[in-house]
Amino acid sequence: MSAPTLFPNSTTAVDGVCPPNATLCSGTSCLVLASNFNYILGVSMSTVMAVMLGLVMFAMGCNVEVMKLWGHIRRPWGISVGFLCQFGIMPFTAFALSMAFNVLPVQAVVVIIMGCCPGGSYSNILAYWLDGDMDLSISMTTCSTMLAMGMMPLCLFIYTSAWTSSSSIQIPYDSIGITLASILIPVTFGMYIKYRWPKTAKKVLKVGSIMGFLLIILIAVVGGILYQSSWDIAPSMWIIGVMYPILGSALGFLLAWMVGQPWARCRTIALETGIQNAQLCSTIVQLSFSPEDLELMFSFPLIYSIFQVFYSMAAVGGYQVYKRRCQRSAIRTSTPEDKEVHAVENGGFRGDENGNNVGDKVTRM
Repeated sequence: MSAPTLFPNSTTAVDGVCPPNATLCSGTSCLVLASNFNYILGVSMSTVMAVMLGLVMFAMGCNVEVMKLWGHIRRPWGISVGFLCQFGIMPFTAFALSMAFNVLPVQAVVVIIMGCCPGGSYSNILAYWLDGDMDLSISMTTCSTMLAMGMMPLCLFIYTSAWTSSSSIQIPYDSIGITLASILIPVTFGMYIKYRWPKTAKKVLKVGSIMGFLLIILIAVVGGILYQSSWDIAPSMWIIGVMYPILGSALGFLLAWMVGQPWARCRTIALETGIQNAQLCSTIVQLSFSPEDLELMFSFPLIYSIFQVFYSMAAVGGYQVYKRRCQRSAIRTSTPEDKEVHAVENGGFRGDENGNNVGDKVTRM
């Protein structure tokens, strides 16, 4: 999850005449620079959201323990499944959708670029709200961002060669490095707070989780305001933008379930698979293509981002309602001894003396 990038705005010529500030005209379609209002709003919101994201990731780090995180790295079964989903399922799905809907070459390329991007940061926030495995979520986001430096060029070479030369696509390694730092540094401080002051970490986590949820909504609203003239795009790209996030998450969940991962990890892997770093995709597109091509492709990262936010909100809302109903049902049918307050600790990747996975641990308060 990142702050939105400023794009040129797409508009339609009136009576065959393009606006005076248009930088590119093609028939009735014109490409104009973003207004000064949009520029100021974009820069201001980018700064605010970057700070908020750092604080949210710090709060998410307050729910991560060093030993559990190290357990995922030492025995990376969950990470391996996530890697296969991130750089196997997602690029192939992008390629299949592009072929199925017979989109233009530059549009196929932007869909595949999105599929080759690493996971987005706000999947960690959603993993918290969906009772996923936070240790696995953080480790998967970190590993996918690091591995993207090598896997993105490889996947782009494999899947985009039918439409363009992969050498023409510029990978912003500095942006990937910044993304990695924005994850590791705040999370490390959060882990330290949890180690030294566990009670304080719980308070920080509660505030940060709410802030993260609001930040996701804010990004969707700001994106809609900044790029309200960017919705004029081919229907096939709209359909792909609607289908792709939910399809990626469903395939990730299915693969995790097929290899026997616990439900919490299945949810986590589904989130890490379907939620992509749309900001990185936008940066690559702007660095690699001409204004003529941008007119056809720059809206797709926004569409994907908006719908992955929509699906995420729906998933969180549905899960929280389901969870509350289950808790009420359990209270009605439980005995007095069972009505003590419990806290469910994230089990991470924990094994018994035989090396078998133990699952989540329930602690009496």
